[in-house]
Amino acid sequence: MDDNHHPELPARLARDLDGSFEALVVAYERLVFGLALRVVGDRADAEEVAQDTFERAYWALAGYPAERVAAMALRPWLATIARNLARNRLRRRPPPARPLEDGDGQPLAVAAPAAAEPAQVAERRSDRELLAELLAGLPRGQREAVVLRHVEGLAYAEVAEVLGRPVGTVKTHAHRGVRQLRVELEARKDKEGTSP
Repeated sequence: MDDNHHPELPARLARDLDGSFEALVVAYERLVFGLALRVVGDRADAEEVAQDTFERAYWALAGYPAERVAAMALRPWLATIARNLARNRLRRRPPPARPLEDGDGQPLAVAAPAAAEPAQVAERRSDRELLAELLAGLPRGQREAVVLRHVEGLAYAEVAEVLGRPVGTVKTHAHRGVRQLRVELEARKDKEGTSP
């Protein structure tokens, strides 16, 4: 969800933080958890990052003047907090050994059709695992830009705000990341096609 789906939320938070904070969590928990999971690669760590994100957000909002809260763009602000906390958690341990997952424990972002045959479901799962593996192998700047833009659906301006980079740089990183994913995916598929 983006801030356009919740235009009243910043004003509600400015008027009544305690009464409106649960609405903030409900509106953005998928974004925060999904982003944390894609950075840390572990559900338990991602849950802790998400919890810490909302705790930090609460205390920050409690300390801001009401005018500042009412004018906030909540989605990129929360994504920035989650990203920074997730990065800090990663610095304390080695990177994950398995593919990144989405918020439902499934490898990254290619959904199987609802009425798919078992063979199709298995193929889609294999595709998800491959995409997650390839995404995890991108350089950090490209990976973050691709995840925020193409997986989490943030606008380029929001991605730029989260990453603290110019919009042009974000577009370049996202474009190069997607291009690299396509190249790697084609190379893997070609390799599978030529193996016995």
